[in-house]
Amino acid sequence: MPGLVTSGLNRQVLSHLSIKSLTLVDQLELEFNTGMSVITGETGAGKSILLGALGLALGDRADSSLIATGAAKTEVNAIFDLQDHTEALAWLTERELIDGDQCILRRVVSRDGRSRAFVNGSSTTLQGLKTLSEMLLDIHSQHEHQSLLKKETHERMLDEFGGLTPLVSEVRTLFKSLSASRHKLLKTRTDAEEQSARVQLLSYQAEELATLAIQPDETAQLENELKRLSSAGEIQEKLTEALALCNRETDSSASTQLTRTLRLLSDIEDNAIRPIVEMLASALIQLDEATSDLLSVSEKFESNPIKQREVEGRLSDIYEIARKHKIQPDELATLTNRIQDELDQILNAETIIKELEQQVATAETEYQVLAEKLTKSRLGKAKRLQPEVTKGLQGLGMDGAKFEVSLGESPSWSETGMDDIEFRISTIPGSKPGALAKIASGGELSRISLAIQVITARTSRTPTLIFDEVDVGVGGATAEVVGSLLRKLGGHAQIICVTHLPQVAAQGHQHYVVAKSTTKKSATTTVVQLTEEEKVDEIARMLGGVEKTDLSLAHAEAMLSGVESPQRDKEPSAIEPSAKEPSAHDSRSPQLLIVDTPGTTHTY
Repeated sequence: MPGLVTSGLNRQVLSHLSIKSLTLVDQLELEFNTGMSVITGETGAGKSILLGALGLALGDRADSSLIATGAAKTEVNAIFDLQDHTEALAWLTERELIDGDQCILRRVVSRDGRSRAFVNGSSTTLQGLKTLSEMLLDIHSQHEHQSLLKKETHERMLDEFGGLTPLVSEVRTLFKSLSASRHKLLKTRTDAEEQSARVQLLSYQAEELATLAIQPDETAQLENELKRLSSAGEIQEKLTEALALCNRETDSSASTQLTRTLRLLSDIEDNAIRPIVEMLASALIQLDEATSDLLSVSEKFESNPIKQREVEGRLSDIYEIARKHKIQPDELATLTNRIQDELDQILNAETIIKELEQQVATAETEYQVLAEKLTKSRLGKAKRLQPEVTKGLQGLGMDGAKFEVSLGESPSWSETGMDDIEFRISTIPGSKPGALAKIASGGELSRISLAIQVITARTSRTPTLIFDEVDVGVGGATAEVVGSLLRKLGGHAQIICVTHLPQVAAQGHQHYVVAKSTTKKSATTTVVQLTEEEKVDEIARMLGGVEKTDLSLAHAEAMLSGVESPQRDKEPSAIEPSAKEPSAHDSRSPQLLIVDTPGTTHTY
């Protein structure tokens, strides 16, 4: 393919996208190559479907309305090559989801609204899918220029540009710890002031339970003892009768009858009788021993009404207090400890407050030290960002524009530090920079956003970046600057660009067209990779509208031939004020950018 520089191109990160039964798409398989791929098509053809499908695979909110008519579910698969992505590989390895250097993200959405997410074939949570996708993709939204009116966006962009995100995370952790300590201190102080009535109640309960002095397992032991005492009379009667039946002194007792039997049999001289006599003699011995033991046991079952009343009274007290606290009797010992602990804590509130005050002071010192370190780093990065964005704005046709990062002290501490960060700009040479909302027009705001995003993308830790409609309002020679910049990034990264601008589309190493076909019953969307001849026709269509002319075809061929120079595939460093020679940035370039421009009409 003319103009394709293959030497030095990086391995693609997103290698394959598969869509099934999505709105307007029955089945679509897309292979992505290295370099810059452009995707064009008529307005409404369905180019946004590709972004929507990719978003589903990355964990975006699912909606059953996305499912094609007549289908029970929709399914999207995105395959990534992670050979050079150590962070994502480590994340997968830690969760036992690793599958070589390949990562497959799969999302299935059912007609009932339920969705399932998978990583390398294993089910995962939606949050897990989002966490992984954030390592693979960083989306620069089509509405990014609108968010530039918010200071929090300025802070985030500066931190991303400076590689300060890890430091911000440390500050956030300390701030959360500080906030928790402050909350605990405030609650303890408030409780101490409002606990006088609570102290009286707890003191009464603690005294009552202390008087009861219940021991662990005491209730069960008392219940067993009461059962024994309650049945002592009945047991004693049975034991007395049993002793009478066994006692030798009673003529009718078993012992007396057994003795008489032995006496009668002992006088008989017969070998058959002898073993019987021996057994009866042994039985008599055992009967005497049993009688002795029975006499000893019977003494333990003597009726004791006084002891029984004591046990009943103790159990009554335990049951009453347990009912009062609405717990089981065996839980009273635990309740005693808990009430005493709460009472001690309230009574010792002054000591506890002093300890918490020391914790808060320590946390404030730790936070302030780290936040000041972040402030110092931000100042240094701001000095680097200002001239780069200023240069980028001039390259995008804003001659004389000056960009400035204002870094002041925030009126309050926050989880992102102690700084009040604001981007300012002057569009007239010599004028003082002011707030973007007051100075920049809509078109200027979009160019400022584009310049900042391209520059901050170079320092992003995420290997894949998506730019969605970031070139809104750009046209003419400036559009050629943007296209040339993206093509040069394509020499070292994977770029996918959805665009309406012929100047940008002409820069692509590969070109895909999205087409929509409509019948009376249905509408479908297809994506086709163009040959070189077909690419000329598509660029001509973008230049001249539906009817291609010899002039538009010649213009398209000229635009395509103008990008064949190897110089255009060198790595860019910034947006230069030239449509033919944008310069290169460092090797930490993004690996996927998607730009979807509005369907506006441009004159060339």
